[in-house]
Amino acid sequence: MKRILFIVMLFLIGMSLQAIGRDGYHIRLKITGTKDSMVYLAHYYGKPLPTIYKKDSARLDKNGVAEFNNPDPSFVGGIYMMLMSDRKTYFEFLANNGDDMTITADLSKLPEGVKFKNSAENEHFQEYVDFLQDYSQRQQQMKKDYGEAKTAADTSAIRKRAAASSKELNNYRREYAKSHPGTLLANIFNALEMPQVPEGEHLLADGKTKDSAFAYNYYKDHFWDGFNFQDDRLIHAPVYDAKITEYMNKLVLPWPDSVEKESDMLLRKTRGTKDLFKYTLWWLTRNVEDSKIMGMDEVFVYLVENYYMKGDAVWLSNDELTKYMDRAQKIAPNVIGNLAPAVKLPNVMTKKDESLYDGKSDYTLLIFYSPSCGHCQHELPALDSVYNAVLKKKGVKIFTVATEGEEKAITDFITKNKLGEWTNTWDHEHVGDWRGKYDVYSTPTIYLLDEKKIIRGKRLDHTNIAGLVDMLEKKAKKDKAGTTKTKS
Repeated sequence: MKRILFIVMLFLIGMSLQAIGRDGYHIRLKITGTKDSMVYLAHYYGKPLPTIYKKDSARLDKNGVAEFNNPDPSFVGGIYMMLMSDRKTYFEFLANNGDDMTITADLSKLPEGVKFKNSAENEHFQEYVDFLQDYSQRQQQMKKDYGEAKTAADTSAIRKRAAASSKELNNYRREYAKSHPGTLLANIFNALEMPQVPEGEHLLADGKTKDSAFAYNYYKDHFWDGFNFQDDRLIHAPVYDAKITEYMNKLVLPWPDSVEKESDMLLRKTRGTKDLFKYTLWWLTRNVEDSKIMGMDEVFVYLVENYYMKGDAVWLSNDELTKYMDRAQKIAPNVIGNLAPAVKLPNVMTKKDESLYDGKSDYTLLIFYSPSCGHCQHELPALDSVYNAVLKKKGVKIFTVATEGEEKAITDFITKNKLGEWTNTWDHEHVGDWRGKYDVYSTPTIYLLDEKKIIRGKRLDHTNIAGLVDMLEKKAKKDKAGTTKTKS
């Protein structure tokens, strides 16, 4: 009985040690063609080359042999690369947590000729690399043939060859993914798959009208079909950044509601992962923060309030998290659709207090500027020309706030540029809180308000204000017509 227990204990200990051995990676490397030099284990993070990150390093001995050993249980696999000391020569391979493999390669033959021991998936990956080498050569030849084509028949024949070649590549990936489901290489191939819009005529529900949006809707609806959002290894393949960029910036309508909805979808799909969720939230936040499209600041506030402030950005320090929160709090009062915060300051010409809410107008342009600002010196006279030519007839009034400058400098600026018809105020005693309420970190900063003083546009300039007013007028007429039709 004791002997049986002893054997069982040995078995359990062996299993435990075996489990521990599965953490991290152990890679033995033999390189022909170089020695006595450093070699680096590097990986991708969302983006393609040249953006890579060093994971580990080792020194090749006099025989060109090096060893990488890291028992880190949190190691995340993906497409990794062995990067030589010149930081230019490299070859890629697949890595998974628990790998224990031997790699041999000849520097003069890269990227071909890499051999793997104890890694069947990398043998398949190397077969794919060899296939791509042949595929690339054929593509180059077709490109050359295309340039030398003399007739329409020649061009047509080359295009058919190109289509057949592309189909061959897609079939290669699909067949592998089908026969090796769940493997890293299969998930990479599935992630690379792009929707193929069905050919033929597509009709609306009435069976008669052509569906002109079918191709767009089908492509968008099936864009993520093959992507495994729960496989963190895909962050270490140069795939995700390009896909999320195309989807969010080319397929999603650039309206705050649409962007927020699609952001929620992506974050919901990646929730539970470490790296994919982190990259997704970072990318979405940075994308709207840097966007030149009006209204995307609303999405920034939405992401901060619904993710950062709810504890999802666990990788950020308290100071970093506070910066996001402070930025959102500055933007929140002046997002499009909100009631404009009150501004009450003395008129620089009459010394009488003026309120943004005094008087009535169909639209109000609220302008924060500085008379010494070079951009302001160009923008405000240009805006005045648009005002006199177009905006005045549309019921637009202008309310300005001089953010800095002595009284004489401000009045000289107004007089020189003939802006006396505007309501021109200044905060000579620096008591107003307009800077925080309107997020005025540069000048000029221009907002468009409607008759109810609701913000309808921000960060505008003289080139787009008239167009925005036209759009708002058309929308108002359409809404009114729709309301009338409903009542009748």
